[in-house]
Amino acid sequence: MPGIRGAGGLLLIAALLVALFADNNIADLTPIEAAGLMGLGGISLILSASIIEGFGEHWTYGVQASAVSGGVLIALLVMYASRSELQTVLDRAIGDISVGRTVVTPDGEVVAARKTDGSFLLQGKVNGHDTRFVFDTGASTVVLRAENAITLGFKPERLDYSIPVATANGGALAAPVIIDSLSVGPITERNVRALIAREGVLHANLLGMSFLERLGSYEVRGNRLILRAESDSGSGRPGRHLGAGSVAAD
Repeated sequence: MPGIRGAGGLLLIAALLVALFADNNIADLTPIEAAGLMGLGGISLILSASIIEGFGEHWTYGVQASAVSGGVLIALLVMYASRSELQTVLDRAIGDISVGRTVVTPDGEVVAARKTDGSFLLQGKVNGHDTRFVFDTGASTVVLRAENAITLGFKPERLDYSIPVATANGGALAAPVIIDSLSVGPITERNVRALIAREGVLHANLLGMSFLERLGSYEVRGNRLILRAESDSGSGRPGRHLGAGSVAAD
């Protein structure tokens, strides 16, 4: 039954793709629920093909195939009972495979999955340019790498590295700037205070408190980071500390 097995295999592949990359609900089902149904359909087709082939050869082979299929179904029920743990594994896989990927819910929340190293990476825009950030509540301001400054619209000759900051490897100097527009998903803040760290100080841009404190709220729920916009954003407070969570060069 190669045709039935092939169809089952395609359903399994489709289920994996939906689970990893789908952002929106599918026919009132969450991506995970849709992926589960597609996966169950794919496995059912493959098991059905085995049972039909078994009875076609000899009734004993058919019985054996039926017993194996029953065992697989029991295993699937056990997996369903452990779906919370499986969701955690999937979340981390999404965080590592789709680096910086965020999902926007119908309520406008921005959701990111935790990576296996425990961090949250978010794809954003600085002055209209794509930029990746590490979520860092230990950084009192948004901090950008000097290596990205030109791409993001800042002129190196105008940067004044005069602000002392604390990094994971000691003190350093950073240049104060104002980001005209900083966006993460549909959430956009303007005139955001930031620092640009000297070259070699940071391995990643930091999404710090000068952006986060303008949000309506943010929270870490399990292995997911959830950002919610504030309808009337306030201005941030000054700060000069990169935080213990900062990623610094040796």
